[in-house]
Amino acid sequence: MTLSIILQAGNGGGMSMIIMLVLMFVIMYFFMIRPQQKRQKEIRNFQNALQIGTKVVTGGGVHGEVKKVNLAENTVEVEIAKGVVIVCEKSYIFAAAPEQR
Repeated sequence: MTLSIILQAGNGGGMSMIIMLVLMFVIMYFFMIRPQQKRQKEIRNFQNALQIGTKVVTGGGVHGEVKKVNLAENTVEVEIAKGVVIVCEKSYIFAAAPEQR
């Protein structure tokens, strides 16, 4: 329906409108969609490379150290304090923890 309205704009205005819509989509793709896909790929690669001893940050902002990675259940055991270990989904680990000063 929208395409028919654009094409009926008359006096060649419809073609310029289509070009403008395509141009807006291309700009949106390169400034919004593509960077987000790249970031998701980096996070997925980080999650797949998790090893024991890696300091991480969970999606909830909890900092800890990886104690065990269970590939069968897709979980990670994270020690958040001495003797306190939580079990998280591997997909819930988002980044390496920043270095402590």
